[in-house]
Amino acid sequence: MDFNVEPIEVRKLTQEDVSTFKLLIHLFNVVFEEDESAMGSDVNLFKLLSNNHFVAMAAFYENDLVGGLTAYELPMYSSDKSELFLYDLAVNPEYQRKGIGKRLIHHLKEYCITNGINEFFVMAHEEDIQAVEFYRSTGGKSEKVVNFLYDVSAAEE
Repeated sequence: MDFNVEPIEVRKLTQEDVSTFKLLIHLFNVVFEEDESAMGSDVNLFKLLSNNHFVAMAAFYENDLVGGLTAYELPMYSSDKSELFLYDLAVNPEYQRKGIGKRLIHHLKEYCITNGINEFFVMAHEEDIQAVEFYRSTGGKSEKVVNFLYDVSAAEE
């Protein structure tokens, strides 16, 4: 199947886009094989989309949501500039490997330039070879880090 990425429209979601954001979250849940019903309340999603330090972008092909991303702006104490943490990026499996993910990264780079953000970063599980190669192919440089997670809901020992 020939696919032309040109008609893909990418736009930043606003507080008026709660229903679209819900579709994007559902897509994340399907692609990441998580509980498909996992989603915050409409009030919380509206609050997120209203937050200037939160970015949600959606990619559309013929008015259908085919991909998207979320990111968080992190104001820095060491500089007047912020960094951006790319939290999630997913493309509908039917549309993967057609340039949509690269288009989303491109739009995120433009967002950063427009908003005076010098860099953004993303974490990928080392064993997720497809994600690691994707981020490399879009200009990302990998770093060796150890990520620590704290479950603060667990009882202290």
